[in-house]
Amino acid sequence: MADMISWVLLSAGSFFLVVGAIGLIRMPDVFTRMHAVSVSETLGAGLILLGLLVQAGATLIGFKLVCLFALIYFTGPVASHAIARAALADGLKPILAGPEIDARTGRKKPSVKGVKAIDGADDTSGGRG
Repeated sequence: MADMISWVLLSAGSFFLVVGAIGLIRMPDVFTRMHAVSVSETLGAGLILLGLLVQAGATLIGFKLVCLFALIYFTGPVASHAIARAALADGLKPILAGPEIDARTGRKKPSVKGVKAIDGADDTSGGRG
């Protein structure tokens, strides 16, 4: 039973780490990349260490795993915060999703001003003829 619980925790932790790695590749700017990686890294590493703790039991190795979990749990968010502050101080601005920016790619959407809507109203008039 302990082996099954351990494997479930190890698999879930590995899944979160893979999702974080995909987020690192797919996100458009440093702030969203950092958010994706820091959240998934803390959760993924925590689940993996918990799975290893189930395997190790109440031994010296288990105590070391708990200490390692505490280290990752407290230093991961602090490091992410420090990186975000350094990026802001360096002049990087976060990409904010809005009507003119595509949230998936982080690029400006093509302008549609002057294009007639389906009902024939001008897009820039706010829907009034």
